[in-house]
Amino acid sequence: MSRAEAIVERLHALHPKLIDLSLGRMEALLAKLGHPERKLPPVIHVAGTNGKGSTCAFLRAIGEAAGQRVHVYTSPHLVQFHERIRLAGAYVTDEALTAALEEVEAVNAGAPITVFEVTTAAAFVLFNRVPADLLVLEVGLGGRLDATNVVPRPAASAITSISMDHMDFLGDTLGNIAAEKAGIMRANVPCATGAQAAEALEVISNTARERGATLLRRGGEWFCDATTNGLQYRDAAAVLSLPPPGLIGPHQADNACIAIAALRAAGLPWLSDAAIVRGIASATWPARLQRLEGRLSALLPNGFSLWLDGGHNAGAGQALAQHFTAWRDQPLHLVIGMKQGKASAEFLRPLLPFATSLHAVAEPGQHLAMPVADIIAASGGIAEPGPTITEALGKIAATAKLGRVLIAGSLYLAGEVLKADLG
Repeated sequence: MSRAEAIVERLHALHPKLIDLSLGRMEALLAKLGHPERKLPPVIHVAGTNGKGSTCAFLRAIGEAAGQRVHVYTSPHLVQFHERIRLAGAYVTDEALTAALEEVEAVNAGAPITVFEVTTAAAFVLFNRVPADLLVLEVGLGGRLDATNVVPRPAASAITSISMDHMDFLGDTLGNIAAEKAGIMRANVPCATGAQAAEALEVISNTARERGATLLRRGGEWFCDATTNGLQYRDAAAVLSLPPPGLIGPHQADNACIAIAALRAAGLPWLSDAAIVRGIASATWPARLQRLEGRLSALLPNGFSLWLDGGHNAGAGQALAQHFTAWRDQPLHLVIGMKQGKASAEFLRPLLPFATSLHAVAEPGQHLAMPVADIIAASGGIAEPGPTITEALGKIAATAKLGRVLIAGSLYLAGEVLKADLG
């Protein structure tokens, strides 16, 4: 465990809840720190249920393709805590993160506060002190009361696909969840949103009108279409021919074009069509239909490919199922491990018609792993117990001759898989 991670563990004692959505504690802490959130590079603030991380990856890739220094704040991490903060293109060092966390902890002086709020405050301190040209800021949970929603005026915001998730915090209807996500919008600040269910889009549109935000809708103010060679993005000012996105899956077209719409609306002087083209093609993001080629893939015979995705809710299940239509040329073996409290049946339902086999797993070290028996029940009894990744892969290797294997269901599982694959 790094020094920074040890501090994070200690900070858990400052609040009885891991998640407690509120801005009051954050605003008081930032005031004591001299309001670093008011002295940042141009910010693109990204909310949504699915696609936030991918959209942030496209934003970063475009900025870096333009030769700019890009800060990024995302969560959760997969392998190391430091993955949450990129400073001008590189992961924050343990020394820098430790110093920032210790500074914030000292200023907070033991007051009740969540770990995410302390981490976000530390990130703002670092983003304020290290020069950069762009800050890509991902919402942690929701939007309206999320700790990141203290930036007074982003250059632009973005709302990715909204679906049912975190209902215990955000509400039990799509409209309620959309209202929380739409809470990042600001007066006279452009907000790009992609394909949305009608209920969610109505709430987003109403919130934009109420707040005086400039809403940029896919199919309204901008368009994104598949072509034989990639994508075409168009708005009132331009038509861009784009290569296939660096991230795999038809749903990534939406995320890529949301990033483009937000950046173009932000009016950044360095943005060019050439940088957009290069960035869309070069974007990478772990555990988003990522092919694994390390220790775990070596457990499978020749002719197999091993893939990893962090999808874990109904919307992610639908997006994966859409991609699976292009994978019908080979058998597909699913290895599923989920987090407790997730709607596993809703995630699995669109995937089941494509699965040649389905194994349920709960990996040692996986945070709040759903019991294997619960995943089997959610599959309608179709799944069989792994019960671990290596055992599931061994069973697939022993009984199948060819195919693709996809591990999915939880970002926490994805982190354990990446650790194991790297050996």
